[in-house]
Amino acid sequence: MSQRVTSRSSRTSLIRTRAAVLAAGLGASVALGAGVAVAVDTTAASGAAGAVQAQVAAQAEAAKAQAAAQADAAQAKAAKAAEATEAKKAAAAKAVQAKQSAAKKQASWVSPVKSYKLSASFAQNGGMWASKHSGQDYAVPTGTPVLATHGGTVVKAGGNGAGDGPAYGNAVVIKHGNKTYSQYAHLSSVNVKAGQIVKTGQKIALSGNTGNSSGPHLHFEIRTSPNYGTAVDPAQFLRANGVTL
Repeated sequence: MSQRVTSRSSRTSLIRTRAAVLAAGLGASVALGAGVAVAVDTTAASGAAGAVQAQVAAQAEAAKAQAAAQADAAQAKAAKAAEATEAKKAAAAKAVQAKQSAAKKQASWVSPVKSYKLSASFAQNGGMWASKHSGQDYAVPTGTPVLATHGGTVVKAGGNGAGDGPAYGNAVVIKHGNKTYSQYAHLSSVNVKAGQIVKTGQKIALSGNTGNSSGPHLHFEIRTSPNYGTAVDPAQFLRANGVTL
C-alpha cells in the first residue's frame, strides 16, 4: 500500500516538473516573440524616419533649385530691362543727333525756287542789259513761290527794283551777314518788308514778269552790299554752299 502511494506520488511530481518545464518554455517563447516584435517595430520606425529625412532633404533641394531658377529669371529680366533702357537712350541720342543735323541743314543755303530751268547766267552779254548780266535767271511761271536762300534781315523790298531802278521791277534784298546779300527781282508780288527777319527757305515773294523782262522768270543775285553794282557769280556761290543747281 505504501509503495503504490509512493509510486503514485512520484508520477505526480514528475508530471508537475514537466508541466513547470513546459510552462517555463512557453514563457520564454512568448518573451522571445515579444523581443522580436519590438526589434521589428524599432527597425520599421528607423526606416520611416530615414524616409522622412530623405523627403525633407529632397524638398530642400527642390526649394533651393526653385530659388536659383527665380534668381536667374530675375537677373535675366533685369538685364533685359537694362538693354531696353540702353536702347531708349541710344534712340534718344539718335533723335537729338537727327534734330541737330536737321537744324544744321535748315541753316544752310537753298535754291530761291524749287522747280526751274536755268536761263541767262552771270556776266552773260545781251541786248537786255546795259552791261553784262548781273545775276542768274531762273525760268519759272508767274506766281511761283520765291524763297529766302538763307536766313537774314530784309533791307529792301518793293517796286522800282526796291531802289535799284525800274529795270528790276518789284524786288527784295536780304542781308545775311559777312558782307553777303541776296537779291530777288521781276517779282509779281512781295510778301516781306524792310526790317523783317526771315528764315532759310521762307517764302518772301512770288515770281513774275515786272520791269525789264522778256518773260516770266526770277532774277537772282548775290552781292557784297545791298546795292546794284556789287554782284558776284550767284551760281558759283550757291554751289560752294552746298546747293545743287
